Amino acid sequence: MATYECEKCGMSVNATCGKCDAPLVNDSLTLDDGNQVQVSKCPNGHGKIKSPLCCGQDMTCTTGGTA
Repeated sequence: MATYECEKCGMSVNATCGKCDAPLVNDSLTLDDGNQVQVSKCPNGHGKIKSPLCCGQDMTCTTGGTA
């Protein structure tokens, strides 16, 4: 399971899919302009969300991996 942690305050969060309860995994999307956006996605194909924010910045994935 991907665990996201705030580099400023240390808050961390784990997330699961609301449809199948599977732990979300860390992934990234490449935008048309070449920039990458970190996302969390359901390993069973139920969708993805932008990774969580804390203290005004993206939380980084500290454990887990890419599916």
